[in-house]
Amino acid sequence: MTDKYERLQALQRQQERVQRRIERLEQVSNRYSWVRVAIFFGGLGLSVLLALLTIWWIGVLLALLVLFCFSIVAHYQGIVDRSIVRHRIWLRIKQTHVARMQLHWETIPRTDIGEPSTEHPFEIDLDITGERSLHQLLNTAVSREGALLLRDWLLNTVPNLATIKQRQVLISELISMTRFRDKLTLKSMLASRRAAQHLEGQRLLHWLEQPDPSGSLIPLMCTSSLLTLLTLILLMLTFTINLPQYWLLTLLCVIVLFYSTGKQRGDLFEDAYYLRDAFATLSGVFAFLEQYPYGGHEQLRTFCQPFFAHEAQRPSLLLRRIARIAAVATLEKNQFLRLIINVLLPVETYAAHRLRHYKAQVARSLPTWLELWYELEALCSLATFAYLNPAYTMPDVREDESEALFQATALGHPLLLEEKKVRNDFAMYALGDVVIITGSNMAGKSTFLRTVGVNLCLAYAGSVVDARTLRVALFRLFTCVRVTDSVTDGYSYFYAEIRRLKALLTALQEGDEATDTAPLPLFFLIDEIFRGTNNRERLIGSRSYVKALAGHRCLGIISTHDLELIKLADSSPHISNMHFREEVVEGHMIFDYKLRPGPSPTTNALVIMRMEGLPVEE
Repeated sequence: MTDKYERLQALQRQQERVQRRIERLEQVSNRYSWVRVAIFFGGLGLSVLLALLTIWWIGVLLALLVLFCFSIVAHYQGIVDRSIVRHRIWLRIKQTHVARMQLHWETIPRTDIGEPSTEHPFEIDLDITGERSLHQLLNTAVSREGALLLRDWLLNTVPNLATIKQRQVLISELISMTRFRDKLTLKSMLASRRAAQHLEGQRLLHWLEQPDPSGSLIPLMCTSSLLTLLTLILLMLTFTINLPQYWLLTLLCVIVLFYSTGKQRGDLFEDAYYLRDAFATLSGVFAFLEQYPYGGHEQLRTFCQPFFAHEAQRPSLLLRRIARIAAVATLEKNQFLRLIINVLLPVETYAAHRLRHYKAQVARSLPTWLELWYELEALCSLATFAYLNPAYTMPDVREDESEALFQATALGHPLLLEEKKVRNDFAMYALGDVVIITGSNMAGKSTFLRTVGVNLCLAYAGSVVDARTLRVALFRLFTCVRVTDSVTDGYSYFYAEIRRLKALLTALQEGDEATDTAPLPLFFLIDEIFRGTNNRERLIGSRSYVKALAGHRCLGIISTHDLELIKLADSSPHISNMHFREEVVEGHMIFDYKLRPGPSPTTNALVIMRMEGLPVEE
């Protein structure tokens, strides 16, 4: 807690420094604005005065000098204004970090990644996506693809140990690299400002997949070059040996060939400028990853190697070459000059040929670059989460099922404020074990189930978890916590719950045989089982359902108000009881939210009714 408080204070001091820097830069920019006004109107007036009172060209020269000075001041003001933009984005990044630490949800940005799926095994129950969700808290990705990738990691239903370990190594290295992570976010946000709502990656990939209008341009380039050479030779012979002016015929052939093969060359101007601008939008991010001094960060260097491994295909080099092609393409705006140059040399055909070559290079490399960038954004999201919560730890995820399958100390929920959070120790040791948690209303049963589930999602995504220690084996996670009815589909609450519990049982049966090809064991969380029906039928159904789970290839926790269910522990070694309790002190309910062994010794429904003034029979 002390480390987190110190880190929060450090971020707040950084905010203050950046804000002061922005204020100073704004003052400089305002001074530049007044200087520009003075130069423009003062210089313009003086130029007109000199032109009227002296020789006119002296006034013109002064006007040109004024415009030159005006452009210099505008250039430096532009530098200052761009610096203000970067500082404001940097300030927003720091403010968002503070908001994540303090759970100020209104300040934490949310990315549109679609509505949560009601069919997913745990997405809605554990608040993984949506408003005030785990994804909103974690996600620092600017690109939508990076945010979607992080969502997929959190919602993964089949965790892979090798993938988890690989992410853990990268995240552990990224945690201390705060400047790298924030600068990557800065570059991405600057890129997103130039590309409206979404970045250009997918659009550019789609454009690159479009086929070229024709085959190779080398035959056309050779033909044009030979005709041009023949024209020059015939022209020289005309002047030296008075050969008839055959060069006019070959010149006409060159012109006809140039204009008749326009479709074969394609729209050089539009293609070159689109490729340059779209690639430039992303190149700020790519160049940062290409040129960053990785030093001793070997894991990150290896991960980012495709950005700089091949010297001839570096993003910055490709961008410079494409920019040169775009410069050549500007000849299209001056048709007379364009014709003269292309008659002398097949410049446009050569440029179109080189553009296709660079386009092919970009098409080969861009998918890899984009994929790495999106993955790096997701990794940085998890690393930032770890940095902002220094007390969280990297879990020990393993395939070995011989030791404790789930063992946590000081387990907490990351979506709860630190000062309101109560941590618990919890462990389950053998497949087939079921823990029944009883307790009064508002005692903490549902929150604890979500706490276990959320930390499993974090562990399987490769992230740190909200615990002092966590050791866990690989499981498929399935929950039945927040069941809702559906008016549009005609489902009652009870039927919706039945469908959910049936899906859980089906998932268990799919992996009930411990073979090499069987799915992973199931870890289930069920809150208030069969709450949608009457007491008698709920008890009968609950007993049968718990018996169908216990002893099979699964682990699970079931919360309930039915104290009759605690008797199942007497008949099955796989079933155990735990509880939350409360006290009534001076007419007020006091909850400590601590998980204890054994069944609940108290209930509080009637107490709450009396406290709220409802009639209750004695």
